[in-house]
Amino acid sequence: MTKTYTVGSLYAGVGGICLGFENAGFKLEWANEFDKKACITYKNNFEHTLFEGDVMDLDVKKLQKIDILTAGFPCQPFSLAGHRKGFNDSRGNHFFKILDFIDEMRPKVVFLENVKNLKSHDKGNTMKVIEREIKKRNYTFDSAILNTKDFGNIPHNRERIFMIAFDKDFVKRGFKFHFPEKEQLTQKVTDLIIKEQVEKKFYYTEDKYMYPVLKEAIVREDRIYQFRRHYVRENKRKVCPTLTANMGTGGHNVPIITTDFGFRKLTPRECFRFQGFPDSYKLPKISNSNLYKQAGNSVSMPVIQRLASEIFKCIQKIENKKTKSQKV
Repeated sequence: MTKTYTVGSLYAGVGGICLGFENAGFKLEWANEFDKKACITYKNNFEHTLFEGDVMDLDVKKLQKIDILTAGFPCQPFSLAGHRKGFNDSRGNHFFKILDFIDEMRPKVVFLENVKNLKSHDKGNTMKVIEREIKKRNYTFDSAILNTKDFGNIPHNRERIFMIAFDKDFVKRGFKFHFPEKEQLTQKVTDLIIKEQVEKKFYYTEDKYMYPVLKEAIVREDRIYQFRRHYVRENKRKVCPTLTANMGTGGHNVPIITTDFGFRKLTPRECFRFQGFPDSYKLPKISNSNLYKQAGNSVSMPVIQRLASEIFKCIQKIENKKTKSQKV
């Protein structure tokens, strides 16, 4: 009988990390998310306990202990799009809150996700602090920057850094986590685009001032485009450009495509598809701006699932060896 391994998820967003771990065979015990609209989407798709509110207000001692602690912690302090203040930004202190959870719960595995710029932030010092603090707690530490198009079989150019740490009291000496190998991208942009006509509000019609520019530049249905003031940028790599939370702020931040029905922006459902969410994932009746923001803020679920599957194999292998040694 396969043993059940439990997960607690901090900064859960709409559940991209949670769904990836669930699909890999883990049991979600609880999660935490601050954004009220994200909580609505999350609760539409999961039944376990969701603690809504600031993670700083959570009493670690009162939460059920788990085997795996996951955290896609706030990326603004480390992002190229932010002010790059790192640990001097109050939001950077969220990492130290994560350490409180590690100290209290001693999970077998800690799984962290952030923007790729974390690695080079402050000339690498920010990453050194994170690695040092994790190792100081008697954990291994391995990290890698993975691109969705290379590790999730989704045509989406999205690079994120993943940090995975195992409790050294759980693993054998010299243990090192091995990240999965790149896989061939077989899905195309057109595989994820809705073939039927969508709502009129998503289309750029002839009365729009940028229509002539779109008509001249957007000529291929297998490409995704971005409008940049007075010109259009084509993604020649035949993948979706990195989706961002700014898609929810309006304007022309949502990527554009052309279909048999005209020029239009990607719909929220398509954005979730480019993050690897299945169509069975329910999108609630909230504003499209919030759904765009949620899709841009999320992780690429298939990448998480591959990593979670590797973690699951490692845990099983370790525990099977311990069981055999005990019998001997």
